[in-house]
Amino acid sequence: MIQINGGYLESGGQIARTSLALSTITLKPFEIHDIRKGRSVPGLKNQHLYCVKSLQKLCNADAQGAELGSTYLKYEPRKIIAKNLDIDIETAGSITLLLQSLLLPSMFASKPMTLSINGGSDVKWSLSFDFFNNVLLPQLQRFVKIEAKLLKRGYYPKGNGKVEIKINPKFKLNDFLNFNEFQLNLKENINEINLIEQHHLIQIKGVSHASIDLQNNNVAERQAEYAENKLKAKYNAPITIDVQYQNTLSTGSGITLWGIFSKNKDDIDENNPIRLGADSLGERGKKAEDVGEEAATNLIKEIESKAPVDRHLADQLMPFLALTGGSVRVSEITNHCKTNIYTIQQFLGEIFKIDDKEKIISC
Repeated sequence: MIQINGGYLESGGQIARTSLALSTITLKPFEIHDIRKGRSVPGLKNQHLYCVKSLQKLCNADAQGAELGSTYLKYEPRKIIAKNLDIDIETAGSITLLLQSLLLPSMFASKPMTLSINGGSDVKWSLSFDFFNNVLLPQLQRFVKIEAKLLKRGYYPKGNGKVEIKINPKFKLNDFLNFNEFQLNLKENINEINLIEQHHLIQIKGVSHASIDLQNNNVAERQAEYAENKLKAKYNAPITIDVQYQNTLSTGSGITLWGIFSKNKDDIDENNPIRLGADSLGERGKKAEDVGEEAATNLIKEIESKAPVDRHLADQLMPFLALTGGSVRVSEITNHCKTNIYTIQQFLGEIFKIDDKEKIISC
């Protein structure tokens, strides 16, 4: 039984989410103590419980301690049984955080699956849907054919956003006797994740969005305009920012930007796509112009780092880097990233090497 320290370093819910994902694909049970020890309200939140509940549907796992506020969880998975899942988090709990537990096992299931998830699509302390879809997912296409659609946005506090994800696995866990054989097959058939040089910025894209009640004030347009002007003053690359409004249960807005890079200025490397992202959320009392400026400033910071992996993508990539091997240079090795590395190594061994000076993580 693997023992996980839920209070390690950053001590957030990511330790539990990553543990659940890796336990499910390796069939290694675990116990985790001191869940979210460093938070003002420790223990499992509603979204963490739905991670457990969803995986129980997927692999008929046994779980002890899966209760609101629990600082202890014991999880014992069984083989994955591919099936479509319809999940309602019932709050503005982050859809993309739920996917940190659910996506990895679903990618390696025995047949195509559809995940329909209701919750928060654009909420604090998590990847926005547009970052997930346009920065993270291009990296995962080497493993699986995957398509994500935003059917409805969900802002804090009422959520009710809806995302549909269609997954068509290329590699199936159940075709192998054990996880080691499966991982060996992956390494023989998938290109390593090798992202060391940023190369040439060829395009900047984005989505500026808001609830329909903010349309008369042109909130989404103002966010986009300010971000675009700030980026145009810095870069010559084409900039396209889509403006979107939707009926939502809660008032909200946000903007996600991403830069697309190429080795040869013309051909995008589909094997190792280079994309850097940044986003910002609106809130009461925060001007739309400030939201746009914040996102643009953050993207400029990432571009000027000369790294091909931004600080938020870095920790998301770690489980997949562990599966394929390779090396990435990141703009910043955050405590989130180091915490995720700690968690992964509890299941897969001491496989990571970190060069803090060069900001390179290898596996």
